[in-house]
Formats: sequence, C-alpha cells, structure tokens
Amino acid sequence: MENPTHYPVLVFALAFVLLSLASKAGASLHRRYPTITTEHKEDLGVILAATLTLLALIIGFSFSMATDRYSQRKDLEEAEASAIRTEILRADLLPPEDAARVRKLLGDYLDQRILFYNIKGKSSRMQIADRTSRLQTDLWISLREAAIANPTPVVALVLAGMNDVLKAQGDSQAANLNRIPAAAWLLMACIAFCSTMLLGYQARSSGRLAFVLPLVVSISLLLIADIDTPRHGLIHVNPENLESLAKSLRRAAQ
Repeated sequence: MENPTHYPVLVFALAFVLLSLASKAGASLHRRYPTITTEHKEDLGVILAATLTLLALIIGFSFSMATDRYSQRKDLEEAEASAIRTEILRADLLPPEDAARVRKLLGDYLDQRILFYNIKGKSSRMQIADRTSRLQTDLWISLREAAIANPTPVVALVLAGMNDVLKAQGDSQAANLNRIPAAAWLLMACIAFCSTMLLGYQARSSGRLAFVLPLVVSISLLLIADIDTPRHGLIHVNPENLESLAKSLRRAAQ
C-alpha cells in the first residue's frame, strides 16, 4: 500500500476531520473548565500565537520543498527528452543496420518513458519499469556490439550519448520517489492539531467559526500534497517535451 500522503484528497479529508474534532474538543474543554484568570488568558494568547506562527513556518517550508521537487521533476523531464533526441541524432553516425536498430529501440523506449509520466496504477508502473529495463539492456547490447565491431571515436560518442539517456532516466526516477518525509507530515499534523485545539479553547465556541482554521489548514496541506505527488493529484508533470519528440519522430517517419 502506498503512503496515504500520496493521495491529496485523502490528506484533505483526514486533516479537515481531525482538525475540526480538535477545535470542538478545545471548545468542550473550555466549557468544562470555564474558570480562567486574566494572566492565564494572556499566557494562552502568547502560546496560541507562537503555535500558529510555528505552524505557518512549517507549512511554508513544506510548500517550498514541494515546489522545488516539482520544478526538479519538470527540469529532469526536459533533460531526458533532450538526451533521447541527441542520441537519436547520434545514431545516424553508426553503420546503417546498427543505426536502424538503435533508432527503433529508442522509439520504443521513448513510448515507455511517456507512459511512465502518464500511468497512475502501481501494477502498470511496474510493467513499464520492467519493459524500460529490458529496452535499456537491448540498447546497450546493440551499441556494445557496434563498438566492438568498429571501435572508433565516433562510436564512443554514441556510447556517451546512451550513457546520458540512462542517467537521465535514473535521475527522473529518483526525483519521482523523492517526497516530503513522513516525519515532516507528522510534525505538521501535531502542530496543526494543537493549534486548532488551543484556538477552540480560546474562542469558547463550537459554531461555524470553529471550522475556519481547520478548513484553511486542510486546503494548505491539500496543495502541498498535490504538488509533492507526481501522479495522484491534479498538479503533475506532463511529459510535454517527450511527447513533442515522439510527434516529431512520427512526422519524420511519414
């Protein structure tokens, strides 16, 4: 089972329910223990302000982490498309038979890389990963045989380009697995829970206003989870550069 934080809607639902319960629990505590001095009110106000400030900082840092990872995934998708395009052009430097075989394999490989960004199902992703691994092996074997048969600087250049293609795929895979740590999510959840409970206690009300902070915080967590999740959210990296390369290859083949 995947991490629940990989599903933004689930993050929003859980956060809103838990924080709403925390707010109502704070109001209930105030009704049960209504006696409070002026000094205690001032202390409570300071603690609440500090807790809300800390929550805002952590949400801000988490949002920054998510956007950085999103930008990294976009940059690596572009770099991967560039590496494949360069290798397709360098394949023309090989003997005609080897060049045709390498271009065919690169075209199939490109299709799998596009599916990698678009497919959401875990089982489908595993199948794509398996086919991608086999294509990488076939590509490397084809170039290795060409290098053994004709060990020239030109073939070495083609081999270097294939190394860039494989490295770009590994970088993209690592970037998709790089998420906000579970410990950071847990810390945000604890601080948000304490903040809403303190606010509910100070507000002395369990009416509609008690749901304002839970709603705002839940929306913030939804946005963070959506940006941080490559596949299950509304905001994700589209393989625009890879798809553009595939279209140009199809036009060239016509």
